[in-house]
Amino acid sequence: MGSRSYNVIGAGALGGYYGACLAHAGHQVRFLLRSDYDHVRRHGFRVESPRGDLSIAEPTVYAHARDLPASDVVLVGLKTTSNHLLGELLPAATSPEGVVLMMQNGLDVERDAERVVPGATLLGGLAFLCSNKVGPGHVRHLDYGAVRLAEYRADGRPAGVTSAMEAVAADFSAAGVRVDLEDDLAIARWKKLIWNVPYNGLCVVRNCTTDVLMADAGTRALCEEIMNEVCAIAAARGCPIPPAFVRRMLDDTVAMASYKPSMKIDFDCGRPMEIEALYARPIAAARAAGVACPRIEALPAELVACDPAGERPD
Repeated sequence: MGSRSYNVIGAGALGGYYGACLAHAGHQVRFLLRSDYDHVRRHGFRVESPRGDLSIAEPTVYAHARDLPASDVVLVGLKTTSNHLLGELLPAATSPEGVVLMMQNGLDVERDAERVVPGATLLGGLAFLCSNKVGPGHVRHLDYGAVRLAEYRADGRPAGVTSAMEAVAADFSAAGVRVDLEDDLAIARWKKLIWNVPYNGLCVVRNCTTDVLMADAGTRALCEEIMNEVCAIAAARGCPIPPAFVRRMLDDTVAMASYKPSMKIDFDCGRPMEIEALYARPIAAARAAGVACPRIEALPAELVACDPAGERPD
């Protein structure tokens, strides 16, 4: 039986998948749900996965943050477009010595949490996961699933491998999730952006899946050019990433199943897109460092042209 308790805030494709893995491994996992609450309370939670399906017949679910007991670890799987809600979600859900695990895309999301739980231990969780929410309490895991963990420091310096990281990593590993521990959260975030920046935006503006991008020589080259721009910004910010990492991301994307990134799904469903965290913040970092990134800078305008409402609030 797992010893640490977990509150999952944002039980969609990511939070639902990892929360179910942790619950199946014996941890006390509580899910904070909005529209899915009644369905999941009656019918349970299920994950379809090529690694074996998971089902939780009677998950512990809450409809309101005010009712959620504090836990040892709060796993935040919300889209960053909902980070304005963190002030009402995190303080009560986090125990005094607790850990907040920010499993979100984008840059500087840990700072968003720090503003509302300044004393908590903050970890960044970078998931390389192909997973979709296909219905209430129903997640379809397609491929991959490894997580990189790193600890946040307010001064931006590397925290090294900490005891909090090791404890959470042990829980995830026991739940069948591969975990890599990173010394430097900033580098880990830029590594994740190398994949997220090209594929999220381009799948929306080209109206396609990742395999279509990679099958065409022109769009594959564009993905690589965008990745190299991300690397240039990262290097200027003191986070050098070797070219081999870009090659690996390209190869991994070729090998993965046909996939709609989260921004494409959000667009198709009429939900807000994570333009601020995935594009505006990296572009601001580039400008502050004097780095040109014309291909990245073009994407927010194209995304807004696809959806004139842009990143509208929930």
